[in-house]
Amino acid sequence: MTLRARLPRISLDLVAWKLYTQMGIFSMAKASLKPIIWMGDSKKVICELPKAVRREVGVALFWAEQGTTHPASKPMKGALQGVTEIVSDYDGDTFRAMYTTRIGREIYVLHVFQKKSKRGKETPKPDVDLITSRLKAAKAIHAQRMKKGDKS
Repeated sequence: MTLRARLPRISLDLVAWKLYTQMGIFSMAKASLKPIIWMGDSKKVICELPKAVRREVGVALFWAEQGTTHPASKPMKGALQGVTEIVSDYDGDTFRAMYTTRIGREIYVLHVFQKKSKRGKETPKPDVDLITSRLKAAKAIHAQRMKKGDKS
């Protein structure tokens, strides 16, 4: 048995979090994070998901706040171009969170859901329609904020 096999596996995210908190630089880093805006019932839905899924989505959103992309995130294609998807598998189920960083400086979390279909990888049409409508609403919110003089 090698030494590596005997060492516990620690997530790099957990290590980074400990470094941030122990070194006292979290407050400095927090000032440069992008703000998150939750669209519709996204925040309520994410709070109802299993803890492991919430953690994975939360870490991926934290990476997005820092301006990077988490390995569980991938850009969407087609009608949802400009939207990023976080995929989390848990206990045989697949959960998805959709967000965009392409509207101003904010991160808009558009939709969080459990994929129910067992065949195919594509996002179901009702979910695509909901994401598209929330994306339009996010653009309208941003345009309204810009008219008021908020330069975010």
